Amino acid sequence: MSITIIECKYKTTMEPIICGRTIGECIVAGQTLKNNIKKRISKYFTNSESIFIRDDFWPSLELLEKISKCTTPFKVLNNDQEALLWKENSDLSQIQNDNVFNIDKNSFQITYPWELLNINEELMKCIQNPIINGNVRNEAIIDGILQIGKNSVLLPGVYIEGTVIIGDNCKIGPNCYIRGFTSIGDNCHIGQAVEIKNSILMNNVAAGHLSYIGDSIIGEHTNFGAGTITANFRHDGKNHISAINNELINTGRRKFGTVFGDNVHTGIHTSIYPGRKIWNDKSTLPGTIVKKDIKPRKK
Repeated sequence: MSITIIECKYKTTMEPIICGRTIGECIVAGQTLKNNIKKRISKYFTNSESIFIRDDFWPSLELLEKISKCTTPFKVLNNDQEALLWKENSDLSQIQNDNVFNIDKNSFQITYPWELLNINEELMKCIQNPIINGNVRNEAIIDGILQIGKNSVLLPGVYIEGTVIIGDNCKIGPNCYIRGFTSIGDNCHIGQAVEIKNSILMNNVAAGHLSYIGDSIIGEHTNFGAGTITANFRHDGKNHISAINNELINTGRRKFGTVFGDNVHTGIHTSIYPGRKIWNDKSTLPGTIVKKDIKPRKK
């Protein structure tokens, strides 16, 4: 089978996590999004078929089941009548109406960063088997399902709860608490008294000590100063909102922390309001309270 991933045009609504990478290159559940899309689709089509899909489209299993029964070319359209997924690289305008499908309620185009958390949760709920390629010390406790990569180590006092993915060459612990559904990339360091819950950490992230990362997406080469705390819950229990292109957007999430771009560095005791974002190469001073997004200065 041939599955071609079509890179979608740049989306400012995906900043800051999209800065410098395509949507398909973002990490969810320990792999790039485009690899996860390929795995998702490959279960429904035969080896002789050619499938094309945009990298910002997450099709539901119900939709894939439905379209997999088509023996001739088909296409799936969004509400703007744009093709998101199709079979055979032919003239899409010639596809018969019976083989034209609209996006269903459980499928969506990836428009905002927090939607990567939704995909991460969905995929990690399906994980059933542990994979232990690293070194888990006897004093570490795994109360759930752990997948850990080569040359990674869980030091004494680490407590893993739920489903957690840890990449290669990571140092985890001592004495930290990691809860599902958390995906940690390669070459990461999670240290003393750090708690991580339901988050995506990309490669080369360091949180050495005394920090909390909850319901957040963290870009590459980020460093958390000691005592950095991401808030993820409103006192009134309502869904979080986040500013996108100067508009407040309802995230649909009661728990939502922060989104970091790449190369972000926080000073010690930084506190971050829920739904705030920090752009690439930005930093905070010790004791900073992040009430608004930290963006690059306008030129």
